[in-house]
Amino acid sequence: MIRLNRQCQLLSAPELKIMPTYKLTYFPTKGVAEPIRFILSYGGVDFVDDRFNREDWPKLKPSMLFGQVPILEVDGKKINQSTAISRYLAKQFGIAGRNEWEALEIDAIVATIDDFRSKIAAWHYETDEATKKRKEGPLFKETIPFYLENLDAQVKKNGGYFVGGALSWADLLFVAMLDYINFMAKTDVIGKYENLKQLKTKVLDLPKIKAWVEKRPHSDS
Repeated sequence: MIRLNRQCQLLSAPELKIMPTYKLTYFPTKGVAEPIRFILSYGGVDFVDDRFNREDWPKLKPSMLFGQVPILEVDGKKINQSTAISRYLAKQFGIAGRNEWEALEIDAIVATIDDFRSKIAAWHYETDEATKKRKEGPLFKETIPFYLENLDAQVKKNGGYFVGGALSWADLLFVAMLDYINFMAKTDVIGKYENLKQLKTKVLDLPKIKAWVEKRPHSDS
């Protein structure tokens, strides 16, 4: 009778959840893929960090969705667009906001950070030296301070995080993107913004993020 009860308990026990397999494909840099790596690391899941050599990109590009990277494979299914990937993973790991309004606020901050990065990238990758020189003053004297002052104030207003006084994927994304942004700007952009500096420290002190940073391959950007 005892044996039968144990069998019934085993049969009625909930099935163990099988974690998906993840593979992330990108250049051998941090770039716009690093937020995805941060979120996967925060979620505590193993993933294949597939980094290809830049000289192989021309032959790989036709096989990538819309000719783009990063590409995330989830159980073999492929998807592109770094922000969409990050948002999807954030939902899986509970850092996409506690309600629809917070999710909207997070999306707005992420879009703002992306605008900020894009403006620096437009200057950094400008090939015409005269145009680049003309853009430099307004970028460093007006645009960069404008964004950072507002982002710093946002963190101060929200108890040390971007939204709702709690960690979200916007915080991970910003910190993960800093090396790339600093590389393009050729300076530590948050050097005088105390709230953003404290946010960076908090994110990098998260045990799973710290473990990822310690083991990831070195790259400047």
